[in-house]
Amino acid sequence: MTAPYARHRRAVAIPAGMAVATALAFLPNTAASATEEAPAPTAAEATSLSYVVNVKPGHGTSAHVKKAVAKAGGTIVTSYDQIGVLVVHSSDAGFAKTIRTVRGVQSAGATRTAPLPSASTGDLGAPKALSAAEVAAADAPAGQDPLQPQQWDLPAIKADKAHEKTLGSKKVTVAVIDTGVDDTHPDIAPNFDRKASVNCVSGKPDTADGAWRPGAAESPHGTHVAGEIAAAKNGVGMTGVAPGVKVSGIKVSNPDGFFYTEAVVCGFVWAAEHGVDVTNNSYYTDPWYFNCTNDPDQKALVDAVGRASRYAERKGAVNVAAGGNENYDLASDEITDPSSPNDSTPGDRVVDPSKCLDIPTQLPGVVTVASTGAKGIKSSFSNHGLGVIDIAAPGGDSTAYQKPDAPATSGLILGTLPGGKWGYMAGTSMASPHVAGVAALIKSTHPHASPALVKALLYAEADAAACTDPYDIDADGKIDAVCEGSKNRNGFYGWGIADALDAVTK
Repeated sequence: MTAPYARHRRAVAIPAGMAVATALAFLPNTAASATEEAPAPTAAEATSLSYVVNVKPGHGTSAHVKKAVAKAGGTIVTSYDQIGVLVVHSSDAGFAKTIRTVRGVQSAGATRTAPLPSASTGDLGAPKALSAAEVAAADAPAGQDPLQPQQWDLPAIKADKAHEKTLGSKKVTVAVIDTGVDDTHPDIAPNFDRKASVNCVSGKPDTADGAWRPGAAESPHGTHVAGEIAAAKNGVGMTGVAPGVKVSGIKVSNPDGFFYTEAVVCGFVWAAEHGVDVTNNSYYTDPWYFNCTNDPDQKALVDAVGRASRYAERKGAVNVAAGGNENYDLASDEITDPSSPNDSTPGDRVVDPSKCLDIPTQLPGVVTVASTGAKGIKSSFSNHGLGVIDIAAPGGDSTAYQKPDAPATSGLILGTLPGGKWGYMAGTSMASPHVAGVAALIKSTHPHASPALVKALLYAEADAAACTDPYDIDADGKIDAVCEGSKNRNGFYGWGIADALDAVTK
């Protein structure tokens, strides 16, 4: 079976009747920032597209290329000379084709298929937080935050035992590259790293105070992720996987909920230059679910995001990404992608996932995370694939499929929500921050470890998990996915289930 999933995110809406009422669906963004609405586009802007132009990095953009961009009808919005990526706007439909012929241009392509700004896609479902009564009724043993008994995911990776050793170091920062983080939340405020936070939606850093926050009508996704990673152990609400580390918000999702290349590039570069130790990436880069390198536009997007993620790693960051929620086998010969391009008119296309990449998930060096449910097996929706999935962690599943042991009641993942609230979500979006949190604990324990060493320890310390065979998650007598590989490395769980206790003791 293929589980229903959110249109273009790594969090899923669990089908009605299959989960508790507090299940949280992902909402596309509908406001520009926490304090102001997006201005109405001018006639020129309404017909413009955004492009990335990739040149030789390190020496600034040559006057020759700058002149060629202008001559081809483009305007440079910003440039990242460190990695040789320019963000350009142009209303000339032939801009990319023209600029690719210019000496010094290595690749170039449109980052979207709809004019700026893109049309709103509408809500996918209304979020419902824990009620005030549910929060007030929370009862936890001594030493636990009030909602921790509902967090079956913490003992699943031995985070509760890890916290008896250490909560993590304040010198370690995890950047949540996402829809924005509400740093005023009582579980996030104690650990928030303001200097490492920014709004990158336009492709150019906006450092205005609070620019990293989601607006009132925008998605709670990034705030939920931030709480999973580093909700403070402070007697309030819930507990994060690494409740003693810092967390920052790098907002890259635009008012309509799209994660475009220029914003993602900005996010990685910002993280690289602001001392971030781990980045969490619970999204894919719109508008293409898979970016095919034989298409010049899509190749340019792979080049740009690849340069940015590699730059962040060279500067010391471990990049962690969600594996996706379509129950795809990412190691198969072909996949039918019905959702691309998702900002205009999608249509079915058959792709080879070894040549058409989900970015940043399938980029070299990125830690690719699959999701498990409360019974410790692959979530119904989680993508998989031998040699693609590196590691697995709790991301939740339908409570009907994988019901947690009492006192937890939901098979989904509890997290923080804007406005000082808490609620449940499920998806590889929720699995990835568990791994990011464990990586942060490893970095706390081994402060001088390089990204390569942190990743090596992450995999070596994971608890090996054999293939679930047969995999019939809904018990209807039909095989829902096939796992390949050995107990020590396979397509469902990679090197195994993340282990927070080993992260702080080995």
